[in-house]
Amino acid sequence: HVQLVESGGGSVQAGGSLRLSCAASGFQFDGSDWGWYRQGAGRKCEVVSRKQSDSSTDYAESVKGRFTISKVNAEKTLYLQMSNLKPEDTAMYFCAAQYTGISGFGYWGQGTQVTVPG
Repeated sequence: HVQLVESGGGSVQAGGSLRLSCAASGFQFDGSDWGWYRQGAGRKCEVVSRKQSDSSTDYAESVKGRFTISKVNAEKTLYLQMSNLKPEDTAMYFCAAQYTGISGFGYWGQGTQVTVPG
C-alpha cells in the first residue's frame, strides 16, 4: 500500500520561506522519480520541480532560484525548500512518485496548502 504524505504547508508573508516534506511508505524510494506539483484556485495543476532517479532535477521557470528539491533516502522523505515566496506561489502542493521507466506519475499525496497573502 503506497502512501505519500505531505506536510509543512502554511501561511507565510511574502518573502518568507517554507519547507515542504513528503514522507513515503510502501514504495521503493531509491531508483524512483519524484516531483512536486501545485494547483492554485481556478488554475491547472502545474509541475514545480522534479527529481529523477539519476539525481537530475528541473524546475518551473517561475520558481528557479527560489525553490530547491531534495530527498533523503534514509528518511524516505522528499523535500521542497521554498524561499522568497510570492503571492503567486499560493496553491495546494502535491508530491508525486513513479518507478523509473514508467511515464507519468502514478502515485500522489493528498496535498498541503501554501498561502502567501498578497
